[in-house]
Amino acid sequence: MPIHSEVVEYQSDKVYSFLITRAEGNQRVDAFLASRIEGLTRSRVQALIKEGSVQVNKQPAKASYRLRVADHVDLRIPPAVPYRLEPEPVEFALIYQDSSLIIVNKPPGLVIHPAPGHLRGTLVHGLLKHSRGLSGIGGVLRPGIVHRLDKDTSGLLVVAKNDRAHGLLSAQFKAGEVKKRYLAVVHGIMEGSLGEIDLPIGRHPKRRKEMAVASSGGRRALTTWRKLEELGGRFSILSVAPKTGRTHQIRVHLSHIGHPIVGDPVYGYRRQWWKKHFSAKNGTLPQIPRQMLHAETLGFIHPDSGDFCEFKAPMPKDMMDIIGVLKSLAFWDKKIDNNIN
Repeated sequence: MPIHSEVVEYQSDKVYSFLITRAEGNQRVDAFLASRIEGLTRSRVQALIKEGSVQVNKQPAKASYRLRVADHVDLRIPPAVPYRLEPEPVEFALIYQDSSLIIVNKPPGLVIHPAPGHLRGTLVHGLLKHSRGLSGIGGVLRPGIVHRLDKDTSGLLVVAKNDRAHGLLSAQFKAGEVKKRYLAVVHGIMEGSLGEIDLPIGRHPKRRKEMAVASSGGRRALTTWRKLEELGGRFSILSVAPKTGRTHQIRVHLSHIGHPIVGDPVYGYRRQWWKKHFSAKNGTLPQIPRQMLHAETLGFIHPDSGDFCEFKAPMPKDMMDIIGVLKSLAFWDKKIDNNIN
């Protein structure tokens, strides 16, 4: 006579057996298993069903099957297979780590995930080397990338270590419940002390790798901003919060309203702009290797405790150095104007 719930190890597999009671009847088998086994998401259960790892009364189950009283449900979860990427030593700051998640302060220039042109030395390679206790995402022993930062944007990222954490964190991002705040250095002086940009974003109609504010067919995008400092009459330092999660949202929004991020190679001013405005005046052309955008604050509900937690990453040195350069440019600009007058 099978017991109501049992789990045993079988050659490193986990095997679960259930005898369905009256209270558990009429549930879909995928929903039932996801609710009964900690760390197992419904999508993962459905994948296991497709693999033939779930049986009802010794017969392969369908995800939509509704359980009946006295049904015997068996589930076998194979061990997570090794990720095909080789762990590599990659430099990044590990801010926090526990059994469910990792908080990383990503340096500028580091690609998140392998892609054509960046097959080695990514954040994922480094996480495989550094992190402890990966239990696997979707049956694969790997870190779960919940959200992304552009290659040349620095700052905070949360990475999941198991399916349950990945699902709960992803849901918060999708619902717009995650607190995200960025530091940005932009061209021009923003009018007022704070404001919002509520403009839809979609693919650029001609340059398909770029995004743009869309006159039609775009998805709603909302960005709020607060001015922290003015650098002479030329630049502003902003605290920016994207309330939606569109690709390149902050960069596209600020560029569209005439205040592109300093150093942005796609949506910002090109080198000719700098030559026109500064090199003839003081002989100095600033070398700005990336967009001056930094993910400073990240807050969310922890998938285990249910408590709100918040992390901060200070402005990186390269960004502070560029601000110093821009201040000096503003100083020279004023000095020259005074001499002319």
